[in-house]
Amino acid sequence: MERGRAKEMSYPFENVNLPLEERVNDLVSRFTLEEKIELMMQYQPAVDRLGVKPYKHGTEAAHGMAWLGEATSFPQPIGLGCTWNTELMRQIGSAIGDEARVFYQRNPAVNGLTLWAPTVDMERDPRWGRTEEAYGEDPHLTGELTASLVRGVQGDHPFYFKAVSTLKHFLGNNNEIDRGSCSASIDPRNMKEYYEAAFKPAFVQGGARSMMTAYNSINGTPAILHEDVNKVVKQEWGMDGFVVSDAGDLVGLVDYHHYYETYKEAAAHAVKAGIDSITDDHAISTKALREALAEGLLSESDLDLALQNTFRVRFRLGEFDPASLNPYADMPESVLCSPEHAKLSLEAARESIVLLKNDNGTLPLQKDKLGSVAVIGPLGDVVYRDWYSGSLPYRVTPFEAIRGKLPENAEITFKSGSDRLRLKSAASGKYVRVTEAEGRLAADAAEAAEGEIFEQTDWGWESKTFTSVTNGKYMTSTGDVHISASAEEAFGWYVKEVFHTAPAEDGQISLTTWNHMPVKISEPATGLLGIGENKSENTGERFIAEAVSDGLEEAVNAARAADTAIVFVGNNPLINGKEEIDRPDLTLAEAQERLIREVHKVNPNTIVVVVGSYPFALNEVNERIPAVLYMSHVGQELGRAVADVLFGDYSPAGRLNMTWYKSALQLTDIMDYDIIKSKRTYQYFDGEPLYPFGHGLTYPAFRYDGLEVTPSAVDENGTAIIRVQVTNTGSVASDEVIQLYVHVKDSRVKRPLKQLKGFRRIHFQPGEKQIVEFALPSAELAIWDVTRDRFCVESGSYDIMIGRSSGDIALSGVLTVSGETIPPRDLTLETRAENYDDYENVYLDESKEGGTCIRPSVPAGAWIGFTDAEWSRGSYSFEGRLSGGPDGGRIEVRFGSPDANPAGFAELGSVRQGQDWQTVSFEIGEAPGTKQDVYLVLSGDIILSRFRFTAKQ
Repeated sequence: MERGRAKEMSYPFENVNLPLEERVNDLVSRFTLEEKIELMMQYQPAVDRLGVKPYKHGTEAAHGMAWLGEATSFPQPIGLGCTWNTELMRQIGSAIGDEARVFYQRNPAVNGLTLWAPTVDMERDPRWGRTEEAYGEDPHLTGELTASLVRGVQGDHPFYFKAVSTLKHFLGNNNEIDRGSCSASIDPRNMKEYYEAAFKPAFVQGGARSMMTAYNSINGTPAILHEDVNKVVKQEWGMDGFVVSDAGDLVGLVDYHHYYETYKEAAAHAVKAGIDSITDDHAISTKALREALAEGLLSESDLDLALQNTFRVRFRLGEFDPASLNPYADMPESVLCSPEHAKLSLEAARESIVLLKNDNGTLPLQKDKLGSVAVIGPLGDVVYRDWYSGSLPYRVTPFEAIRGKLPENAEITFKSGSDRLRLKSAASGKYVRVTEAEGRLAADAAEAAEGEIFEQTDWGWESKTFTSVTNGKYMTSTGDVHISASAEEAFGWYVKEVFHTAPAEDGQISLTTWNHMPVKISEPATGLLGIGENKSENTGERFIAEAVSDGLEEAVNAARAADTAIVFVGNNPLINGKEEIDRPDLTLAEAQERLIREVHKVNPNTIVVVVGSYPFALNEVNERIPAVLYMSHVGQELGRAVADVLFGDYSPAGRLNMTWYKSALQLTDIMDYDIIKSKRTYQYFDGEPLYPFGHGLTYPAFRYDGLEVTPSAVDENGTAIIRVQVTNTGSVASDEVIQLYVHVKDSRVKRPLKQLKGFRRIHFQPGEKQIVEFALPSAELAIWDVTRDRFCVESGSYDIMIGRSSGDIALSGVLTVSGETIPPRDLTLETRAENYDDYENVYLDESKEGGTCIRPSVPAGAWIGFTDAEWSRGSYSFEGRLSGGPDGGRIEVRFGSPDANPAGFAELGSVRQGQDWQTVSFEIGEAPGTKQDVYLVLSGDIILSRFRFTAKQ
């Protein structure tokens, strides 16, 4: 395609009329080997002789441009996921792309156009510390929303990209504990139907041209080396851009995974596995590449392929073409933090709000009937940033916005509910005060009036912050040496504004820092506070905390005097749950639970607003409080959005993108990645949730009528059209989110109880009726058939369910699908052990001779089962590839049940080092039927990769 008249050129890659691949290949061929090595890094240097400018891969943009200065801030992705609005996501993506262009134009060498967003990881466990960064627990919802965001970021030009999205983090990344060394055990069905299914739409529909691999391993193989980076993402899904490693992950292959002994091996295998850009220590990484090339572990052609992928994207960003050809060049500075983007931020914040409960029409509040309102709680007059936030151009707090809604004669008060206190050295009897030297704290004030008053906020799990009433600054561990009141906010990779208090003798307390180091008087002559040298040190200062005011009492008094009390609770996005820290529980901080309880005792007109980065177990709140709202953090318009909803200027219609459980006891271990076996997410959870996936109320009621499924029967290549009439039966305008779920009645395998296959967020005027239509291709009903290693659509009857949530189905119908009947298993064919139908006490690991193996997680009681296996008459022998460990092990074949008597067995002796694979055979006799389930029982230290049964002649 000709995109403009070519200038007089010196190299073919500069000719805009040549095909893209010719230009890319020509440019890469002109780099020297040393230049190629340097260009493999995240910070790609200039190649002046070819006119190639410096470029950086990776600019954070999770919900607005981050870390580059003021930029429009949108709600956290967990909140954006609650909008269920694909068009809104496209608009947000476009706004982010616009602002990325402005920053790029300011400093193209540092502010790149390849944006590290969105995070697509499946959130099958709400305890994950990074829950705020992703879009929920469902692959269809996540896939549709992130595909739309990507389309907005990248723009709609047929050739040029506005910016490029780098999807995070492929794959199986939903825990922070030991994330750099742990391994997620994911079998083929979970992998294909759930974890990879979330990523596919952003590539196939959204056209994403970049991806970041995760820190963790999957089945023993580090994600940075996983075969599906090339096999699935680049080949099957056709992603022709580049893959980047997460920060420090190349070195992590040696230092944390202990997968290789040398960095040169790590570099060579990562590049061959599909890593095109390395985000790691420059000196170590480039040295490793040089050594790998010199020793033949890596070839120059491997670098060529990687650089073609990165430069293909740079060409399409317009870097090598005249600005006149690129519609995204010369982006006006005025788009940055523009009024239009601010309006979009407000719209996103409004749409993200979920009305969890609203008994007896408690909401909306009638502003003309309210004489007084008490805004209460630690989240009531703040807007917090999270780690991947930009600098907010402004922020509207809930208290400010609520005050603006009320008439001048209304009385409005704010009480945080936090105690105010003075700290006094138990040893010297002197009070702590803020000195003039950079806000340092010293216990040198003789009188209480000279001591500093601190507001102490209790975030639960022994985490507290202390804010100086005098200067409004947070107490912090400055340089991990001094204690000062000098921090503007609790923020940082290490949140040094967190302190821990513990009771000591005689009513005294000890005070420790964010990393549990003791606070002490480091300079006795001056009384300056410092930090001890080790955690076991018993020389930390003892303090007396003298109460100045009781925050709970003040909040209760304010609530008692008000017509309505609005309590804002939740989390601080940097405390108790964040990157590298998983949440200790699902509950609110105990101090917040107590605050809600005591306020409600004196004022039954209490409303609770949860501002949080993740779901909470709000059992007592849900039982007692008449109206409950949820919204995520950040967003410059947080306060205005929630005030609009509280007072009825906007009808809430957000829907939960995750199941809200009643307790963490309803979850298995955080490292359990099998959502099918563990009954995780709404798809398989058969317990009673607090709030189901898709839940969210509106102010008006909506009626659903006349479900039609046309045609009522389709083949495996057909498409059914589902129609339903939806009516707003209320007196106010509102959005409604109509949700389509399916369930197959009969299947060879365990299928989801419900599975989201469509959703529409539509605006309705009062009394308005609309026909809502969904197209459901049969291919959307496919499952991964482990017996044949491919997707298939099973024949059968499928329940078609239309509802307001996964727990509130309004109408049901039936669709008959003529697809396939999965044939019985033929276990005389070589079968991979990972393709089991059921299991107990095993996990998946890497086989060093290729592929995946099964490893017992306990010494006894481990098995894998293969159902519906076909057997002919005659006797059989078992043949399998096995390896053992230092203690040896045993494998048995059992028919019908894992508890049946063994039909045959073999024992393996000790293997002292590594994996010593061997083929093990033994007789099992005749199968007890022509169709019989078979179980392979493993005990001791033994692993199995593949097997087959051989019929004896």
